[in-house]
Amino acid sequence: MKQISSRYPIAVHIVSFIAGVPKECTSDFIAESVNSNPAIVRKMMAMLKRAGLIEIRRGVGGAYLKRPAEDITLLDVYRAVDVSEDEELFNFHQPVIACPIGQAMDTRLRHELKEAQAALENHLKQVTIQQLLTEAE
Repeated sequence: MKQISSRYPIAVHIVSFIAGVPKECTSDFIAESVNSNPAIVRKMMAMLKRAGLIEIRRGVGGAYLKRPAEDITLLDVYRAVDVSEDEELFNFHQPVIACPIGQAMDTRLRHELKEAQAALENHLKQVTIQQLLTEAE
């Protein structure tokens, strides 16, 4: 089974780290905790910044949350880094139009996978970064 991108767990780690260690949050420092390359961490931080979750200080360096950790959900982070342009978690192939089975399966499978995505997103929006940090203590 193919795994979903590791961007999401890394992004959650980055946001949680910034929330838990608010000083000295440079990409190099965060990369040590994430066990990743600082360039990858910087890319992820840019996505989180575009989503309005963090702010990055130039010069002195470092990052901070733009909202309290209790106001940032796992869904916020997910949407910042892992949702495609059309906001669908699953990619679909195009079945042969003349194939009735392919067309029926495509329609039914799209429905089922949209339901699964809705359930995932509903769960993620109920868990905050603060809850993760509190449960980790």
